[in-house]
Amino acid sequence: MSRQWTMIAGLVTALATILLAACGESRAHNRGIYMLVDTSGTYTRELDKAQQVINYTLARLQPGDTFAVASINTASFSEKNIHAKVTFDDRPSVTNRQKQAFQQSVATFVDDARPAEYTDITGGLLQAIEFLNEKDPGHKTIFLFSDLKEEIKAGYNRDVPLDLQGFDLVALNVTKLRSDNVDPNEYLERISRWQERVEETGGTWRVLNDLGQLEAILP
Repeated sequence: MSRQWTMIAGLVTALATILLAACGESRAHNRGIYMLVDTSGTYTRELDKAQQVINYTLARLQPGDTFAVASINTASFSEKNIHAKVTFDDRPSVTNRQKQAFQQSVATFVDDARPAEYTDITGGLLQAIEFLNEKDPGHKTIFLFSDLKEEIKAGYNRDVPLDLQGFDLVALNVTKLRSDNVDPNEYLERISRWQERVEETGGTWRVLNDLGQLEAILP
């Protein structure tokens, strides 16, 4: 009898190991994407393009993946800035309903968006990092849909380190400002500063201005 119980115990242990490995493998392959959308000043005119990126992303995410869309405004380090968030169910019928609800939430956000006076990119990134670290997906990506010109309101402290180890950050639709046309160095330096800030804390950095090439970041 003791030998039989030993065999059963061995089988249970083996099964548990297999299940744990399968769960670990599933987590290692799922994706977490957090999209920050700039709503400051005239950049709100770009929101229709942001919506196209969101719909493209939704179409390619799979069960177990996580997606969130948040706004960049005067004070972005807040869960109130998250306008849509979801982790997709394993059941296709449920996933489809989740995607439809997500699209509706985004449409409401786009329709109701008003130009913000300041651009708290750092606060938005801090919120994105916190959100994705809590979800703990296998791959963490932040889409930064912005002209990358940060303007912090007086009294707000954003001298905070960004821990982007293990994060991919993709800057999308980095439009040129009127002053950039006068001096292109401003545009180049703005991108370079953000790249340095991301890479010095362990993240990877890419810029994609041609939104027709999104398959390069979401195969």
